[in-house]
Amino acid sequence: MDFPSGSGGSGEPPDPSQTSGGSVRATGGSVVTPPPPLSRYESQKRRDWNTFLQYLKNHKPPLTLSRCSGAHVIEFLKYLDQFGKTKVHANDCPYFGHPNPPAPCVCPLKQAWGSLDALIGRLRAAYEENGGQPESNPFGARAVRIYLREVKDSQAKARGIPYEKKKRKRAGGGGSTSGATTTAENPSVDGGGGEGGGGIIGTSEVAPVTSTV
Repeated sequence: MDFPSGSGGSGEPPDPSQTSGGSVRATGGSVVTPPPPLSRYESQKRRDWNTFLQYLKNHKPPLTLSRCSGAHVIEFLKYLDQFGKTKVHANDCPYFGHPNPPAPCVCPLKQAWGSLDALIGRLRAAYEENGGQPESNPFGARAVRIYLREVKDSQAKARGIPYEKKKRKRAGGGGSTSGATTTAENPSVDGGGGEGGGGIIGTSEVAPVTSTV
């Protein structure tokens, strides 16, 4: 690490008396405190947001954030399937509905429902944090919710893994209520599920895409 050079330009570390708790005393006596590091969730949310903005930039025809709709978000999710790692069996596949296929098949790899669901949650938050209005948030559009539900149901049937509501205790103690949706297998196998999970796709991988919307 390079340290600020002293008055003599020696390049030596700053005097310990000029630092406190990680803060560095700048010229003029003011103390400069470095910003706290981002959490894994916040870092992933920022990467997801940058990836989506890059997708819009490469979109053909050009698409601005202000003109982005739920249909464009769904188009983005479908585009991400090419980077998926989850085997989703076709209806005519002999392993359709088989949770543990005994042999390989030619069915495509797609993004797991859990990964897409978590991604939309992060992008929905990022949209509003970057000045978007909740009522016009394309990531919260009804069409997007319906699409995610359809992906969830179709993948549960194709993979033979039912997505069940697990019970969790209420904060007050007794009783229980329906909690998060889960499966016997982590639905976020593509690395994008959950808060702070890994990204689905890197910004550098976003290629131009022609809209069908």
